[in-house]
This record gives sequence, C-alpha cells and structure tokens, in this order.
Amino acid sequence: MAEICPTCGLPKDLCACGEIEKEQQRIRIRLETRKFGRPITIVDGLNDNTNLESTAKELKGVCACGGTAKNGQIMLQGDHREKVRDFLLKLGYPEENIELQ
Repeated sequence: MAEICPTCGLPKDLCACGEIEKEQQRIRIRLETRKFGRPITIVDGLNDNTNLESTAKELKGVCACGGTAKNGQIMLQGDHREKVRDFLLKLGYPEENIELQ
C-alpha cells in the first residue's frame, strides 16, 4: 500500500501539497540600500518548508553575485530583482504572488 500524505490525505505520488503551498505564498522582492550606498536585493515570504540555503545558492549562481540566507530572507548583493523574479517563475511560483518593490 502506498504511503499517505499527512497534510492532504492523498497517496505520496499524487500529493499536491507542494504546488498548493507555492500558490498560497506572497513573495516580496525589494531593494534596500546598505552601508556606503550599496544596493541589496531581499527576497522574503518564502515559507519555512523551502530550503532557503539551497535556493540562495542557486540564486547566487544565476545572478553571479554574493549573498546569504538568514532570518527567513535571502539577501543578494546588487540589484537583481528581475533576475530573481524570472528564477522564481521558473521554479513554478505564480506571477501574481510575486511582488516587486
């Protein structure tokens, strides 16, 4: 017998919890200025089930910049708002749930 997902009650191979969670998230991508006027792109609103460290690592590779993941946020050095938005769309997040500031 197949394993049952504790969240949705469907078999694991038919489970849609990950897609439902992506649709319910409100992701904000904003630009802030840090010391000495340096811009930093901050991504927040990704839920706790998302592995922020691995997502940050992939984003740093896509944007060719430095960055970190801490306190539920991903911080990237420089203005990479459009690149981050495109990357999140490729991961399957709906465009209406991604807010650029």
